[in-house]
Amino acid sequence: MKDKIYTYLKKDKRNISIIIIALVVIVFGALPFYSDADSFFAYYLFLVFIYIILAQGWNLIAGYTGQISLGTHAFFALGAYTTAILWLHDVTKTWYYFDPLVMIISGVVPAIFAIIIGIPLLSRLRGDYFSFGTLAAAEVLRILILRGGKFTEGAMGLRLPAEGFTDMGIYYWTALFLALLATAMVYFLIRSRIGLALRALSEDELSAASHGINILQYKVLAFAIGSFIMGLCGSLFAYYLFIVSPPAVMNLNWMFLPILICVLGGNGTILGPIIGAFVVGALFTYGDVYVGQIHPMLSGIIIILVMKFMPTGIMGLKDRISPHR
Repeated sequence: MKDKIYTYLKKDKRNISIIIIALVVIVFGALPFYSDADSFFAYYLFLVFIYIILAQGWNLIAGYTGQISLGTHAFFALGAYTTAILWLHDVTKTWYYFDPLVMIISGVVPAIFAIIIGIPLLSRLRGDYFSFGTLAAAEVLRILILRGGKFTEGAMGLRLPAEGFTDMGIYYWTALFLALLATAMVYFLIRSRIGLALRALSEDELSAASHGINILQYKVLAFAIGSFIMGLCGSLFAYYLFIVSPPAVMNLNWMFLPILICVLGGNGTILGPIIGAFVVGALFTYGDVYVGQIHPMLSGIIIILVMKFMPTGIMGLKDRISPHR
């Protein structure tokens, strides 16, 4: 009898969660219809969606697999440059604005790059050494881009045609869709057998290997999928910015932001990056408007306080409030 009640409550809770998610998606998706798509609030949400995409990619690599990557900006930049090059040279011969084929290729290229650098790094390096290895790979990529000649236009970057821009609506919906896609990819991957293997690697590699898990294979797989998501984010940003240059897409902020978002929201959780993206987006976007030049200092203080008193992030509050449930 107890088992039946538990099963019913579990199903009921799942249905309620699905309804809540559907309502939230409908509200956010309909925002441009009942509000100005070019408003500052819509711009804030657009940035939040970008942060969610980037953070979910990093979360898969670091939060669930335990491999702290400092090369996020490299995969982000590769996605942006791939979109710019394919767009300017009309490689795919398809309609150019938010071309799904171009965006998929822009995710595949960073994934291939992740496999190329991931096999030697993940097979030999652990912990901090792997982190600095990814940072070094990102710096190598920066030099290659700066010396890419007419192919990348060096420090000046590539200028994309802006004739297709009309309003923020198409950007908003595309960012929302990709944020949902990235979250869904991580969610279903973690709930699969691959996700169980990744969690086992994160907790104890020796134990996972003794149970027949191919450590390198799963690490590289998570690294590639996370990089694919980051590449999609870079592609979206290239369409938005119209200028793809090292200062714009290889800025170290793109390395720092997903780490900060996941730490604040809760590393190794699905909702953590989402919550963290809203918090960080508000701190950086509205803080710049209302407190001006001192907003980095105030944001830094808030972040330090959160990390000191909530080391497991905002999602960790649930366990601290009700540890026995």
